[in-house]
Amino acid sequence: MPARKRRNSGRATLQDVAQRVGVTSITVSRYFQQPSRVSAEMRERIATAVAELGYVPNLVAGNLASAKSRVIGMVIPNISGPIFANTIQSFSDVLTAHGYQLLLASSYFSAELEENAVRAFLGWSPAALVLTSHHHSAGTERMIARTKVPVVETWDYQPHRAPMQVGFAHHQVGRMAAHYLIERGYRRIAFVQNHAAGDISALDRRDGYVEVMNAHGLKPWVFVPKAEAPFEAGQQALEALTARRYPADAIAFANDNLAAGALLAAQRAGIDVPTRCAIMGFGDYAFSPLLSPNLTTIRPPARAIGEIAAMRVLHRLGVVDDDTQAGLPTGELECELVARESA
Repeated sequence: MPARKRRNSGRATLQDVAQRVGVTSITVSRYFQQPSRVSAEMRERIATAVAELGYVPNLVAGNLASAKSRVIGMVIPNISGPIFANTIQSFSDVLTAHGYQLLLASSYFSAELEENAVRAFLGWSPAALVLTSHHHSAGTERMIARTKVPVVETWDYQPHRAPMQVGFAHHQVGRMAAHYLIERGYRRIAFVQNHAAGDISALDRRDGYVEVMNAHGLKPWVFVPKAEAPFEAGQQALEALTARRYPADAIAFANDNLAAGALLAAQRAGIDVPTRCAIMGFGDYAFSPLLSPNLTTIRPPARAIGEIAAMRVLHRLGVVDDDTQAGLPTGELECELVARESA
């Protein structure tokens, strides 16, 4: 049965879900408000209908439903991660200056948790929605395709997609790292992934590294630590990659946390960096220039991403004029290779 759209919202209604399942609206409402009072079988049927219809519960009651929201929701992979801090702060600063407020949610690199956060945010009818990357679940894709609020994807650049894009190509970052190390004379170059299975952007960087290695006739060498804690995972990678008969002479890490763990482990083990093994990161965290040796890394345009994304959203909302929008960078943003002592 085709979903009936709620007037002016573009959203499927609670009644649409009820009709799809063959129950009353009261049962569906109870599923959201008191799920324990709904049988497991019925919960599964309703959840399926909700996903298929892209249904978003309207949590704004009465006459507040027509009010103009001043809240913008942002879903990022990890609120505690230093790599996203500057983006969050700069985005919030611009919003605050124009009378808007930021609400944050963390997906912990989980497509399912991101989908839950998107559904919750859209249920409150935000002014706009900001996501990280373009890798989403099918349910999230359906919701952002149907919503009428502006959606922007950050920390990535996929110009063929419908949402506004503010970011860079992670594939190119991997290429940049591999090119730099090869030009420095290294040949046994390894890439260390993030342990988080949902960090798809890190896999894009890995693929860029692999592409350049193959183009130069060098064997790609990808290592995935089993340890979850970043510093421990970095140590595990260094120990594994330098203990072989033909050890790595350079290691590109998926982020600076992993690289820092490797640098500290090298100090404890008496491994000279970069003479015996060069180490390179991604992110240029605040501690990276303070390490010994200080860390060679790739600096993403984190602050610019937040500022530009905020201005794009405000322009779409009619808050800033065309002249202000015209002065912003367009297209893919650039990352900067920061050459220091470790590679």
